[in-house]
Amino acid sequence: AVRLHQEIMRPRAGPEFERSATDGTWSVRVARPNADRMEYMVELVHKDGSTGVICDPANPRRAPGPFGDKSVVEWPEYNVPRWTLVQPSDPGSRFEIHLRSRVLRAELRAIIWTAPGATPRDRLPLLVVHDGPEYAEYSELTRTLAVAVEAGKLPAMHAALLAPVDRDQIYSASAAYSRAMAHEILPALTELGPARGGRTLVGMGASLGALAMLHLHRTNPGTLGALFLQSGSYFRQRFDRQESGFVRFRRITRFMGRVYAEENFPEPMPIVMTCGTAEENLYNNRAAFGALRAQGYDIALHE
Repeated sequence: AVRLHQEIMRPRAGPEFERSATDGTWSVRVARPNADRMEYMVELVHKDGSTGVICDPANPRRAPGPFGDKSVVEWPEYNVPRWTLVQPSDPGSRFEIHLRSRVLRAELRAIIWTAPGATPRDRLPLLVVHDGPEYAEYSELTRTLAVAVEAGKLPAMHAALLAPVDRDQIYSASAAYSRAMAHEILPALTELGPARGGRTLVGMGASLGALAMLHLHRTNPGTLGALFLQSGSYFRQRFDRQESGFVRFRRITRFMGRVYAEENFPEPMPIVMTCGTAEENLYNNRAAFGALRAQGYDIALHE
């Protein structure tokens, strides 16, 4: 058998392809989703029961991602967003460092990026990004920042692009990781890319990386000045049973339970959240947004 896999319609697995009796070709007909572009893969089910997920061998169009390439279909109405085509006159500068953590007994790789027209020693706001090298590779984060700085939409800044060590462990509401960030990693980063006061130290992350930034803030208030969180993995038993097999699911749900139980939090701060309307994380993102807003946060959720 052959099945379609995609992430913008339900169910995500299926329907099955049909095989032509004349030439052996596999094909499937599906209703067009409410989108002009879709990434997808195909699952092969072999005679012995084993399965494998691959890109569509009949479609050369691919989109890269941290979990590998996906096939892409673009309908005639699709237009490449114009903002993705703009290039800065100066991409900024970058250098790589390795930060040793005694708490984690590990070394974290980081790329320090500085905006066009500034130097690494300038005292500027600092954006700290979980999964930073992947952000830079797959979403062209530093190009986007450079364009925004040159257009006057963002101030000149540094960005510390942090690579994780054992991501599932340290980004899953880990007390050890929050302690290492608060007392080892962030102090070292502010020496390398000096920020102007606490309010100009901003944390950014996606999925587990977003959860880890929220956990850092809640367990070490005042460490960060603001958060930008994309599709955070704020797992709850109520919404996310499909994630219950994740190695640190219970630790995340316990942490989020404490977040929801708080009536007031002494040090709320600005937070911007984003989440796609087709994502499984949408319901827990809405719930987290509502709880944090009720606790006095200056918070926005963009779907």
